[in-house]
Amino acid sequence: MSADLDCLSDPAHADFLTSGVSISVASCGADHIPNLTRGIGCDVSRDGPDLRVFVIAEQSRVLLDDLRSNRNVAVVFRQPGSHRTLQLKGHDASVESLVAGDARIIERYRGAFTAALAALGFGGEFVRALLGSGTGEVVAIRFTPTAVFPQTPGSGARRAPEGPR
Repeated sequence: MSADLDCLSDPAHADFLTSGVSISVASCGADHIPNLTRGIGCDVSRDGPDLRVFVIAEQSRVLLDDLRSNRNVAVVFRQPGSHRTLQLKGHDASVESLVAGDARIIERYRGAFTAALAALGFGGEFVRALLGSGTGEVVAIRFTPTAVFPQTPGSGARRAPEGPR
C-alpha cells in the first residue's frame, strides 16, 4: 500500500532521509534478478520532487546498468535504533556525476551514520568497512519518487508516514 507522496514535501521527512539512516538501493534487470547496493548519502531537492542517492560505482556496476536500462529503482531508508523505515520507488532513475557540495553531503551522512551505529555499540572501523573507505568513484542516482511505503515493523506498518519521533 503506497502512502501519500505529499509526505515527502514535509521537511521532517527530508531530514529523516538525509540523517544517519541505513540506505539500501535496489534494482532489477531484464532477467528479473534483483540487485542491491548500499547508499552512502542522500540529497533531497528542496525545489522539486526528486532526490539523489549516492553510491560507490565499483560496488554498484550491475545495479547502475539496470537503472540505465529500465530506470526503475527502490530505495529503503531505515533508522538503526528504532527500525523506522520508508521505502521509496521511482521509474525515472538516472545516473549522474557528482556536483559541487556532494562530497560534503556524503561526509555529513557518514558521520551521522557512524554516530547512529556507535550508539548501538558498533565502532567506526565497522562503519568504514560497511560504507567504503571513501575511495573510488561515487555517482548519484537521481529519481522522482512515485510511491512511498512505510515499512516500520509494528502496528503502524503500511500507514501514511508520520513525522519523526
